[in-house]
Amino acid sequence: MAKADGSYIKEINKIEKLDLLILDDFGLKPLDNSQRLMMLELLEDRHGKRSTIIASQLPVSKWHEVISDPTIADAILDRLVHSSHRIELDGEELIRKKYKNN
Repeated sequence: MAKADGSYIKEINKIEKLDLLILDDFGLKPLDNSQRLMMLELLEDRHGKRSTIIASQLPVSKWHEVISDPTIADAILDRLVHSSHRIELDGEELIRKKYKNN
């Protein structure tokens, strides 16, 4: 419905122009076809122009499974991996543990 009334394009244009886009909790569930295409479109338009942070508990090696389409997954990861700075954290989540007991 959003595509039919033009609101999808307006929202995508707004997101594409943000200096920093943060995608948090990526990979909690597999992407459907429209989500895959939207992610590819966003990353393609932002590639080399704007910053994007993707936070995930899922290792990058499992992202193909979440994206679910090998061709689109390759295109998305190509835009991310070759120009990215990866930070992998290891260890317990001390903050959540601390606040769980309060």
